[in-house]
Order: sequence, then C-alpha cells, then structure tokens
Amino acid sequence: MGRSPPVADTGTGTAVPRIYVLGTGGSISCIGDSRTDLIDYNHADRHLSIDAMVLRIPEISRFAEVRAEQFLNVYGGDVSTSKWLELSRRINRIFHDDPAAAGIVVTHGTSTLEETAYFLNLTVKSRKPVVVTGAMRPPTAMSTDADMNLFDAIRVAAHAESAGKGVLVVLNNQIHSARDAIKTSTSRLETFKSAELGFLGYADSDGKVAFYRSPTRSHTAETEFDLEKIDQLARVDIAYAYSGVDGVAIEAFVKAGCMGLVGAGLGSGSAPRPFHDALASAREQGVLVVIASQSFNGRVMAKRAFKERGFVVADNLPPKKVRILLMLGLKVTRRPEEIQRMLLSY
Repeated sequence: MGRSPPVADTGTGTAVPRIYVLGTGGSISCIGDSRTDLIDYNHADRHLSIDAMVLRIPEISRFAEVRAEQFLNVYGGDVSTSKWLELSRRINRIFHDDPAAAGIVVTHGTSTLEETAYFLNLTVKSRKPVVVTGAMRPPTAMSTDADMNLFDAIRVAAHAESAGKGVLVVLNNQIHSARDAIKTSTSRLETFKSAELGFLGYADSDGKVAFYRSPTRSHTAETEFDLEKIDQLARVDIAYAYSGVDGVAIEAFVKAGCMGLVGAGLGSGSAPRPFHDALASAREQGVLVVIASQSFNGRVMAKRAFKERGFVVADNLPPKKVRILLMLGLKVTRRPEEIQRMLLSY
C-alpha cells in the first residue's frame, strides 16, 4: 500500500490530488476528417493539444487538479529512444520540483505505448503513480475511447492505492502493469492484454478504482538505472526466428555495431541451427545475446544449449521489452551473469 498522495486546493474548497498530464500525441489526440474516419485520421498529422484534450473531460475536476503539458505531439512510432530519456527525466524533474504532484499521466500512441511504459517503469525514480494511456479511436470519431481512457488514467493516477505499483497502463477500463502490458490487436478497443498472468484491476464505471493484485518484480525507485549517468542508450537489435531463417540479419546487426542482440526464438527459444550459430558468432565478437520467445505466454529457461553458447535468457519478457532492459543494462555492465540477474529482477 502506498501512502496517500499530497493534495491541492482547486479553489472550490475541495481538496483533490494534483496530477500532471504530459501529452505526446498518438491516436488519442488525432483529428480525423469525419466522425466515421477510423483508419485514415493520422494521415494529415493533425492533433488536438493536451490542453484541448483535458478540456473535453471537465468531470475530472472531481478527482484531480490537472496540470497539462505538451511534451510532444506525434505518431507513437516517432517517440524515439532519445525522447524516452527526455520524458523520463521530465517526469523525475516534476516529482523533484513539485512535492504536491501526486501522480503523472502520459498520453501516447498505442503502437509503441508498451515500450515507452516499460522504459519509464525502469527509470522513473518515484513511488508515486505514473500512468500511460492512449486510444484506439481518435477523439473526432463517434465511438471514440479517447475521452474515457484519459479520464480513467487520471483517476488511477490520483488514487492512493496506485502508489508503489510501478508504471501502469490504463485503457478500456483496465489497469495493467507496464511490465506485462502488450498490444494484441490492430484495431479493437480491448487491444492491451497482460497475457496469462492478468491485469491488476479496474477503473470502473461506478467511479471506483479497484486493484486485485500488485507487481512483484522490482521497478521505478527500486532499479539501478540512473539517467543522470546515461546520455545515450546502447544499441540493441531484435532478430526474429522463422522456418528457414539464416544468419544474414544477425550478421548485419553486428556489422552495424550493436552491443546487444535479442534472439526472438520459436516456442521456448528454439530456432533453426543457422540462426543460433550466427548468434553464437555474435557472442564470440563481444555482443551480449538474450534468447526470448515470440510466444505470448510462458518463460524462456536456461537450457544447456543456451548456456554452452554463452546466451542469457529472457524469462517471460517479450522481445521488445528485453531490448529495452538490455539497452539500459549494457550501460551498467557487459557481464552476462549481471544481465541475467537484471532479466530475472525486472
């Protein structure tokens, strides 16, 4: 249980938590051509400002004093790794400079939302709630989920029980851990899932925020990653295994200067022999290799074949999140046993 967050006086006599909302763009901010524009709305690259988005949900004043800030306003795929560093530093700065800040919400494109959320989960140095949200339909659509998702995200960030649970992802009335949340559908509202382990709770229609479980892996203030000592993330690439795959992509990544490689294997991390041979060659050249799985559920375990080749394993982290942890981990150490410890800790 986290402590109750500090509260701010809205001027109405009612004390509510102060929540910062940082806008980065994405479908949740896009302006479509019509109320039925559900696929081409990002073509013209027109976006509502974060101030305009907050004004669409005046009901939130019952739950929070909102301070909106436009950090970016772009397609989710354009939120680069350098922007991750800036965003995390900005969040840490808000918590440092404003003790009355009870939590922070980040609006984001859903295409890379799970990646940004996990990066923040590893680098934000506060137990106060950070909630990432987005939308599958733009605010100009007749069936938009943009307003409700933002409304729910702010309510969750303002809730005392959200503290200490790491970075959260809130869409479709569900609260997910940033470590577990994965986008699973191209266009359905219920796109974010937490695989077989399940989501944490609900931001429900009766105005309640209800948690039923908490993450057990270390996060946020508990991690060893200090962005004050990191100017640029390590280059890490992902190589996907498939029937008939060879080592061409892996060799190209090594030639490009990657420090780490994530082998997205089949099943429990298996792959055709040329794929693993190429990864072994990369390891011999000093590249840190992690074996992950393309499967939606389950762990990749340290098989004898992996250990003999000097590979470390991803546990149950999906390839894209392994990449993020490795990008940070390689700025701390190049020792495989230490990277393995991180993969089992975070």
